[in-house]
Amino acid sequence: MLFMLLATDAENSAEKRAAVREKHLARLHVLQAKGHLVLAGPNPLPDNDTQFSGSLIVADFASLDEAQAWAGDDPYLHAGVYEEILIRPFKQVLPA
Repeated sequence: MLFMLLATDAENSAEKRAAVREKHLARLHVLQAKGHLVLAGPNPLPDNDTQFSGSLIVADFASLDEAQAWAGDDPYLHAGVYEEILIRPFKQVLPA
């Protein structure tokens, strides 16, 4: 089942984000290699696209518990980049 993970960055977390970015991306590459990643990327600020307010990931997990466990082990969460992560089932309608 697809899940969307919408993460919100903590205040002033840009340096932390940069420090653990490669570890965060490595986990996403594993999801992609397994065919589970639909899309992923940061949410840039409207007035500064080099700064971010969070991230969106849409991926296939066997269950909500699995999605929560995966999200709970994200390097951005451990480093204090993410303040919270909202996880919800997602139904892709388009593109079909």
